[in-house]
Amino acid sequence: MILKLIAPCKDYLWGGNRLREEYGKKLDSDKIAESWELSCHKDGQSVICGGEFNGKTLSEFIDAKGKSVLGTNCERFEYFPILIKLIDAKDNLSVQVHPSNDYAMRVEGEYGKTEMWYIVDCDEGAELLYGFRHDITKEEFARRIADNTLLEVTNNVPVHKGDVFFIEAGTLHAIGKGILIAEIQQNSNTTYRIYDYGRVGADGKPRQLHVDKAVDVTVLAPPKYPTKAVGNPLRVEGGVMTLLRECEYFTVHKLELDGTARLEADGSSFDSLLVLDGKAEISAEGESVRAEKGDSIFIAAGTGKYTISGKGEIIITDIDDMDDIGD
Repeated sequence: MILKLIAPCKDYLWGGNRLREEYGKKLDSDKIAESWELSCHKDGQSVICGGEFNGKTLSEFIDAKGKSVLGTNCERFEYFPILIKLIDAKDNLSVQVHPSNDYAMRVEGEYGKTEMWYIVDCDEGAELLYGFRHDITKEEFARRIADNTLLEVTNNVPVHKGDVFFIEAGTLHAIGKGILIAEIQQNSNTTYRIYDYGRVGADGKPRQLHVDKAVDVTVLAPPKYPTKAVGNPLRVEGGVMTLLRECEYFTVHKLELDGTARLEADGSSFDSLLVLDGKAEISAEGESVRAEKGDSIFIAAGTGKYTISGKGEIIITDIDDMDDIGD
């Protein structure tokens, strides 16, 4: 089964208007910071557009059809495993960190968050914060937060379109202004904010910080992973496929489509398609869905072989068997 999804959107103060102007997102607000393209999270659920389940949430579809539509590789998760977003940072996001599963389940009652960023587009000279320049102690970390000198020891990285960053739980990070990102993450909304540039929220008060929890969970070292795609681009039927990242929570490929690509959503996992550019038609036996820039498509596990025809750039996410995941 092929489902087109409508994304809930968020109007955080650092957002811009590219998601509205270029990707067709809708929100009754003067800015759109995020669109949650694949979500079963309580803070914002994807809604199905068209077909038998039109107007229902993705969670309602899963409840109606059974968890087999997620695939056998999702059985190791207690609930829907991932959340996929588009993020438009017109201004800097706060410096933050996400906890591990163990800490988050104990303290927050939900999973922690490991995520990856794919740089969809960025302004010239844009950069993001990614870990530390060198190892520091917990005492120095707490002191620098208190005296506003934290940014003296953080690792700022220039970014370019197509870059990939893997943000393991515990990694200090912040998206810089002028960056548009596709984010694939664990299904969690737990974030510990450490530094927010002295900004205030809509109520005129400084936004809440979570310093004690951040000190508990932050890895006080340079980033562990390289800032590049994992795999080499491979010519496939209908385009070029590149492995961006694989881990226990998600596997992400980029398809540069130019023709007809033939894929399969077998019984092991669903496929999520996020169209970043161009137009495509996704077809399986007996059904077909048209998609264009900004559209998100859910293909249920067990749908079988399907085709993607057209020209554009598409992010494809699924859940791999643990035995198939490399280092």
